[in-house]
Amino acid sequence: MTETSASATAPVNKRGRVIFASLVGTSIEFYDFYIYATAAVLVFPALFFPHATETTAQLQSFAVFGVAFIARPLGSIVFGHLGDRIGRKATLIGSLLTMGIATFLIGCLPTALTPGWEVAAPTLLVIMRFFQGIGLGGEWSGAALLATENAPQGKRAIYGTFPQLGAPIGFILANVFFLVLSSTFAPEMFAAWGWRVPFLASAAMVALGLWVRLKLVESPAFQRVQEQDKVTSVPLGVVLSKYLGPTVLGTFNMLATYVLFYLLTTFTLTYGTRAVDAAVPGLGYTRTTFLLMMIIGVVFFGIFVLVAGPLAERFGRRKSLMVITAAIGVFGFLWVPLFGGGTPGVLALLILGFTLMGLTFGPMGALLPEMFPTNVRYTGSAVSYNVSSILGAALAPFISVYLWGLGAGSPFLVGLYLTGAAVLTMISLFLTKETRDLAYEDNVG
Repeated sequence: MTETSASATAPVNKRGRVIFASLVGTSIEFYDFYIYATAAVLVFPALFFPHATETTAQLQSFAVFGVAFIARPLGSIVFGHLGDRIGRKATLIGSLLTMGIATFLIGCLPTALTPGWEVAAPTLLVIMRFFQGIGLGGEWSGAALLATENAPQGKRAIYGTFPQLGAPIGFILANVFFLVLSSTFAPEMFAAWGWRVPFLASAAMVALGLWVRLKLVESPAFQRVQEQDKVTSVPLGVVLSKYLGPTVLGTFNMLATYVLFYLLTTFTLTYGTRAVDAAVPGLGYTRTTFLLMMIIGVVFFGIFVLVAGPLAERFGRRKSLMVITAAIGVFGFLWVPLFGGGTPGVLALLILGFTLMGLTFGPMGALLPEMFPTNVRYTGSAVSYNVSSILGAALAPFISVYLWGLGAGSPFLVGLYLTGAAVLTMISLFLTKETRDLAYEDNVG
């Protein structure tokens, strides 16, 4: 009776605050993440790896890009442990600070062109990139739990799309920022210091995110865990011993989503802007033109993230994702004809690809947390999400560049790679149980 009364009178978060806090945090985190991804293609090869060939410098820049994905599972363990031990609110604040400080410091780094910094500059870039990955490793799951554990009955998938919406918002903010700066400054000025501005400006966005999250109270689901004295001392141990199956399935459920997104955002930018007469030819677009086409595609990403929530509520997470994953597999076979169709074909590929991305990414904010009980939900969903980032995202730039070269400039093998990832995800979804109707808040574990 006492526990029930305490629960009933405990403060709750306003719905608008929940939506905004989960959205603004992931928008900032993904903005921080994407400004590095954009810089890794546009300027970092020349600034931090100036003595390598064009292709080697690009691969080295992608290697540093991939460091964050190696760090993300570690971040999921650290912040997952804290989130399941001390609560969602404090952990989300910590993940945001970790990511924000690392991003700001990247903007302060000297480059390898600075005398005496030829080795130290790339090394420090790797370290900052590592901490970016640590922060993002804890951010996504916390934001997804913030949204779904405060959602009204029957609307978890809808609320779970709001942290997912941070991905397209962050991408658009980062790339519009780069477009404005690169078009405003002369190329020499942009390479000298203009690229630093988006990294330094992230400090103001982090301050906004912290202000919003400090006003939150703990989620009702975690309060129930505390009331029932079910807080787990070692969440990772419980996940690996009792929930290894859901962890593996969650990892592969995300695989096609990750491969699709990082092919669309890193490979296509490299392929689209590489000269047609290069050793490994590309499409020859200017950076500005291709980024504008990508931004148009990402608008569809954002729209269909929101469309995916109601679909997942009506038809179930598993069924919706199986249909979309099958479509992603077919999409892999369209890369050659669409890329070969001139600007209309390229734009159609980006719009179609990002539409599929929104539809597959949207339900993940509900599906992965629903696969675990409350007392290990942060750790379980975070580990699944971030281990998948190694398999699907960290390796994608390397594999795609290799397959592009192997195909002598044709993207056919890159599209086939996407289809293969979709097949693995389809198998995983087939083995996953539907989670729409489970007792989410009462599933203490």
